Amino acid sequence: MNGSINRLKLVRRRIEKACIATGRNPDEVSLLAVGKRHPAEKIVTLYGLGVKSFGENQLQEALEKKRELVDLNIQWHFIGTLQSNKTRAIAENFQWAQSVDRQKILMRLSKQRPASLGPLNICLQVNIDQEPQKAGASPQEIMQLAGLCHGLDNIKLRGLMAIPRLTTDLNAQHQSFRKVKSLFNSLRSEGHDIDTLSMGMSADLEIAIDEGSTMVRIGTDLFGKRES
Repeated sequence: MNGSINRLKLVRRRIEKACIATGRNPDEVSLLAVGKRHPAEKIVTLYGLGVKSFGENQLQEALEKKRELVDLNIQWHFIGTLQSNKTRAIAENFQWAQSVDRQKILMRLSKQRPASLGPLNICLQVNIDQEPQKAGASPQEIMQLAGLCHGLDNIKLRGLMAIPRLTTDLNAQHQSFRKVKSLFNSLRSEGHDIDTLSMGMSADLEIAIDEGSTMVRIGTDLFGKRES
């Protein structure tokens, strides 16, 4: 418990300091705890400390945790690679899908989302540095996908998600995050009612917040070392 308390305090302090440094209100940035390969017990601990949003990128692992933690009012985010054979389970079990990057996936999620659950919150994943090994749509494709969202009844476009390229060049990191924010602003200027910019992880949350992130996705710095 003490380890979880200390890790959470450190992460929240980093978020607060990053916001203050760039003149932002810390309340503008939400924390998404990423529980990949961590047991449900650790989620229970963080939940008891006030963390309510959890992200998972392995579907079967996420569904097992969700069943185990059914009594907790957790907001579940799917942040892993989205394939056609996963869309029904995601549409039926998550409040958010943050890694949408294709028209086919959007349409399946909308069709398979139970109306009783309300719209599924969607972030479009942009491959901002256009790395061939990474998932995500190109900036040009993002504009088209955003337009498609408004014709689908059971999803709600909330914003963008990005994982910029790994580099030790601080200027390059800033540029990548800045490009995501610019695309976000372009969508808003075209009339898209979006509010979420999911970017920044343990190693680069300060830079992401400086460039406009509204949601940081934190794993190891919250949960500790992952289990094999």
